[in-house]
Amino acid sequence: MQKNLIILLATIFMSGCNNLKMAKNEPVIYPVTEKGNEFHVYFGDTIAEPYSWLENDTSAATVAWVEEENAVTQRYLSQIPFREKLKQRMTDLTNYEKFGAPFIKNEKCYFFKNDGLQNQSVLYVADNIDDIKAGRVQPLLDPNTLSDDGTVALKSVDFSNDGKYMSYTISRSGSDWEEIYVMDLATKTMLSDKIEWAKFSSVSWFQNGFFYSAYDAPTAKGTEFSNVNEYHKVYYHKIGTEQKEDKLFYSNPKYPKRFYHATAPDEENALFVYESGANNGNRLFVFDFYGGVPKTSSYLDIKLLKLQPTEIAPDDNFEYNVVEMIGNKFYVLTNYNAPKYRLMAGTLDKPEIKNWVDVIPESENVLVRADFTSGNIIATYDKDAANHAFVYSLDGKKEYEIALPTFGSAGFSTSLKTSHIFYSFTSFTFPNTVFKFDINNNTSEVFIQPKVKINADEYVTEQKFYTSKDGTKVPMFLVYRKDAVNRASTNGGAPTLLYGYGGFNITYRPTFSPYRIPFLENGGVYVIANIRGGGEYGEEWHIAGTKMQKQNVFDDFIAAAEFLISEKYTSSEKLGIIGGSNGGLLVGACVNQRPDLFKVAIPEVGVMDMLRYHLFTIGWNWASDYGTSDDSREMYEYLKAYSPLHNISNNGTPYPAILVTTADHDDRVVPAHSFKYAAALQAANTGDAPKLIRIDTKAGHGGGKPISKIIEEQADIYSFIIWNLGMKYNNIYF
Repeated sequence: MQKNLIILLATIFMSGCNNLKMAKNEPVIYPVTEKGNEFHVYFGDTIAEPYSWLENDTSAATVAWVEEENAVTQRYLSQIPFREKLKQRMTDLTNYEKFGAPFIKNEKCYFFKNDGLQNQSVLYVADNIDDIKAGRVQPLLDPNTLSDDGTVALKSVDFSNDGKYMSYTISRSGSDWEEIYVMDLATKTMLSDKIEWAKFSSVSWFQNGFFYSAYDAPTAKGTEFSNVNEYHKVYYHKIGTEQKEDKLFYSNPKYPKRFYHATAPDEENALFVYESGANNGNRLFVFDFYGGVPKTSSYLDIKLLKLQPTEIAPDDNFEYNVVEMIGNKFYVLTNYNAPKYRLMAGTLDKPEIKNWVDVIPESENVLVRADFTSGNIIATYDKDAANHAFVYSLDGKKEYEIALPTFGSAGFSTSLKTSHIFYSFTSFTFPNTVFKFDINNNTSEVFIQPKVKINADEYVTEQKFYTSKDGTKVPMFLVYRKDAVNRASTNGGAPTLLYGYGGFNITYRPTFSPYRIPFLENGGVYVIANIRGGGEYGEEWHIAGTKMQKQNVFDDFIAAAEFLISEKYTSSEKLGIIGGSNGGLLVGACVNQRPDLFKVAIPEVGVMDMLRYHLFTIGWNWASDYGTSDDSREMYEYLKAYSPLHNISNNGTPYPAILVTTADHDDRVVPAHSFKYAAALQAANTGDAPKLIRIDTKAGHGGGKPISKIIEEQADIYSFIIWNLGMKYNNIYF
């Protein structure tokens, strides 16, 4: 595509100068985005791609476009009169101590804590549990010291089995690229070890080193956040050596577009290797270091690790996750011939799946976790998209249910080597609270409870079930002030924000977020629709929202909106929708299909180009959910029919107010998706409601984003929502 860069930059700049002021009802004047002549051909069909030049996110033209789009968006947002008050309220709500559940490694106790507004949580260490309660703790690793602006995030920490070392993995500016470092725990000093270009990696310690997964370093500068990621490899790193000396342990050049990672049990008698990325599950291999018998040697030289693996679970239509190993028996959480999952056990002497036996069979609810204690298993289930937890014996006998506070999400911290059991619990108006659990008496006591500036008694959480287009019953959660719905019933409904995701077997349960509280304080209703494509009811629910059944996801979401309107919770003039990543795709598709149904739409870091998504970074990995435009003419036509980018109306149909969000370091869903979608929206004839894009800098897909950036982003998003829903912001405090 040919373009005159100088003319383009001048045109973009001059267009922005015409829009120094804008009123609420005044049409926004957007930058003039050049249309190129590029096109792509699919099964004989020619599809114009006028904005494909925006796929080069580091070019001067794209950088200039980003700057001008951000300028227009910020001018619009700056005129919202309560924006700064909302940001301050969010800051106040976020400013409370946040604790993670303690975990025990090598007889030391560790936990994460954020004092309130720290950009990243700090890892602390204590000698015992009582010391944590008494505050006798020491900081071990503070990620806030790794950058001036908090954009270096701690992704994970892993401890060597001898207690000498801790590895920690970081990411920069929200990227999926990872770096791995090592600390000497006795001296709290950093070693010289450094791993670069790791990605989607676990770190698994084995003797005097660890296994990790990485790609080859990018060869061309400026392409590291957009180029396709291929040839994932498992390496072994020996402490005290440089990365260039690391041994390639496992790879499979036949399948460049697959993921590989390795995990070793604490006893270091085996190594499990996972291969994923082709279908909905993974293949599972095992390296048996001691011939299927208990470990008899204290040291096995890494040079001897030239054993051939045994493929123990070959069908990657199913998931196999080794969750624990005791002696030579390994336990696997799997949906193999069990759509709602079960816990199975195998042994190293006969590791193939045909020899596995049920420990906890499949039941009517979805088994999502299995945590092992010194004598029991804690099994966590999803029942209608909320967690329920049960205690089992090691041989699979159900003993009792653990009483959780309400609808919500629980996470257990256990170990085979200690009797201490902790769990964290959260719900919509229940900030993450750490409980200590007595397994012998089935009692829970609050260990650490945060103090948040809200009165939870003022709110209601309820679950409703509604009927989708094809008759499927779908659950949704609603949370609101007790007086919000009753007051709104005589006033055409309450301002309502509907969230959805619907993909990749992911379940969205009730969790706490301080950023949605101001919306609720001012009479808003927040809703999560647990639509198909997710994991709420197991693999069948997931599959029902994939590939040629993806329209079910959009139908479920549209039906949720219609239910909220029919039940007088809200009206189309007071209904906003929001979703991120696959949920951004959901929002974009539903706006195209039913623009009349929504007043505001927020597609965050969305997959908006369904014809080309698989050509960037790890987009190919989503083919198991979406299919690709290369698969067949039928699949191409199906994708084209709902692709948000390719179905924007241009006939004057009014669209809702739309704020697209993305970030410059998003190498999961590359920002070109949002760039092209926003450019196409602004060029189309879709009415006068604003069509804006907010492009964050030094940020990625969302993970690890510093609190300061989160507050800024959420204040902008909710200002846009509240303003365009016509709400009054009263700055309510308790």
